[in-house]
Amino acid sequence: MSAPREVELKLECVGPDLSALARHPLLQGTPEPQLIVSTYFDTADQDLRAAGLTLRVRRKGERFVQTVKAGEGGVGLFDRAEWEVAVAGETPDREAFADTPVRAVLEAARKPALVPLFSTVVMRAEHPIEYGASRILATLDAGRVETPASGDTTLSELELELESGSAGDLFALAQALAETVPLRLGARSKSERGYALLDGRSLRPRKAEPVAIPEEARAADAFRLVALACLRQLRLNEEVFLAARPAEALHQMRVALRRLRSAFSLFKPILEGDPRAAALNEEIKRVTAPFGEARNLDVFLATTLPAEIERRPDEPGLAALRERLEAEHARAYAAVMATLDAPEWRALLIDLVAWIETGPWREAPGADEPAPDFAARVLERFRRRVKRRGRHLDRLDPEERHRVRIAAKKLRYGAEFFAGLYGSKKARKRHKVFGDALSDLQDHLGALNDLATAHTVMAGLAVPGDGAAGPVDGAVAFAAGLTAADKEAEAGTLLEKAAEAHDDLVDVKPFWR
Repeated sequence: MSAPREVELKLECVGPDLSALARHPLLQGTPEPQLIVSTYFDTADQDLRAAGLTLRVRRKGERFVQTVKAGEGGVGLFDRAEWEVAVAGETPDREAFADTPVRAVLEAARKPALVPLFSTVVMRAEHPIEYGASRILATLDAGRVETPASGDTTLSELELELESGSAGDLFALAQALAETVPLRLGARSKSERGYALLDGRSLRPRKAEPVAIPEEARAADAFRLVALACLRQLRLNEEVFLAARPAEALHQMRVALRRLRSAFSLFKPILEGDPRAAALNEEIKRVTAPFGEARNLDVFLATTLPAEIERRPDEPGLAALRERLEAEHARAYAAVMATLDAPEWRALLIDLVAWIETGPWREAPGADEPAPDFAARVLERFRRRVKRRGRHLDRLDPEERHRVRIAAKKLRYGAEFFAGLYGSKKARKRHKVFGDALSDLQDHLGALNDLATAHTVMAGLAVPGDGAAGPVDGAVAFAAGLTAADKEAEAGTLLEKAAEAHDDLVDVKPFWR
């Protein structure tokens, strides 16, 4: 028997906006908010978490409900297996989860005793809504996640649960509500927030997570999982950036966006018949242009300029150059914040998830191809592209080298996306060797790209944009030219190493064959 499913769209906002949302005309009636306390349990070694399961006991008035959920870790639309049953008290009832995956995990655990790890305390208001041809339960939660020793964090969420009807209506309702208050796509469940508090990484930048694509998946299933994983990385780092502005969070946001746009290229055979695919890809590129300028300045100020100051400690113009670039950096970060605060940005992310979950591309020709077969064809095509474009790499002009770098980056992301589809011992060993060779090539091409970036940054000083600090004085201009020249002197060595790395990659056996 298949497990019961919970289909829920999770959206986030700040407390005052949640209060304003409660007065929205679509949320008919004034339900009395209820206090709900949920305690999450796991073994001391967190075996349930490792298995992708959560177990909680929720108190609502005088009633207690025990819930097991599978499939934690998503973004936007959470489609999870869920087992729910009334129990007698606030501690887990083992008989009540006997028919769930929890039982097998606990039987395999060396220390199967369950302990309370954290709780959520929320005031909840539930609004049943008829929207389109669907029945949707809108739940407004305001409260906090509490841990015994790791502090707490606030919660302010809107959850839209599809009780009957279509996911399309769910997303249409979300966009209608988002026109009133700033709603952001949710990327973490309450349990994930609790575990993050325990780990001490609630607001730390997050690298890309492995994408678990089942071997029996269709090509369309693979794209869905890859695209949602990219959006999850984006949203997790956006949350960190909005809170504290760390450069690494911005970097990881750009990585997530590059991975997402690479997925559009890798899966082009099944996306090209859907005009929304190209439109969304272009919109992502357009809207996020300020991220690139800000990141270039991050790298220049953190790496390029300190190295130049160490190389030429007596050059007085370098201090003035740093001051000028720091002003440009502040302006660039303000542009990033303006993008993230714009309604268009929040709507774009909801639109992306809606299209990923409901778009016509899901039934396109080739969408039903087995994912391993599709992946092998795609990886082979991009490997040939890198091999062909990278011939005589040390003789190519900067534009041609850039094309090699882009092709290599897409190949690397594809190798990461599809790695789990090739699980034999030989394939895993080949994947590591292939990944190392590809990473080496990218490192050298990236260093060459940093040279071009340095020239771009310097050229930007000569032609300041809106809000820039004004004309460049002679000392700054001289220091900028000196820095660019010193970086250019490194190009010869980098080109030789890049060409060697390309030849090494061509000799490596592909892991997908």
